[in-house]
Amino acid sequence: MAEEIILLDFWPSMFGMKVRIALTEKGLKYERREENLLNKSPLLLEMNPIHKKVPVLIHNGKPICESQIIVQYIDEVWKDKSPLLPSDPYERAKARFWADYIDKKRPNIAYENATKEGLSFFS
Repeated sequence: MAEEIILLDFWPSMFGMKVRIALTEKGLKYERREENLLNKSPLLLEMNPIHKKVPVLIHNGKPICESQIIVQYIDEVWKDKSPLLPSDPYERAKARFWADYIDKKRPNIAYENATKEGLSFFS
């Protein structure tokens, strides 16, 4: 059976970008479906009924939500392809620290810079 990998995404999303990078690093072929966040698709609402947000990875019909969890899932399922984290436990911990830092700090910076320039992703 061929694997089906679908990514529900929104192009400027840093969280979606993280998942796209992980899929590319692993050399995985996937279908990317762009979501309109002002008019969410029935598929997005079905696959992420709690948060109703992107990204969502759908692997053989099963949804995985939240970018950090998706990246960990990708690394665990396709462990025979280039690992996303270092093998040394300390180096892995450092990589996880920086991933967490970026998740918590960068979106605010990107939003603040966009609003200073008068930009909006939802106009």
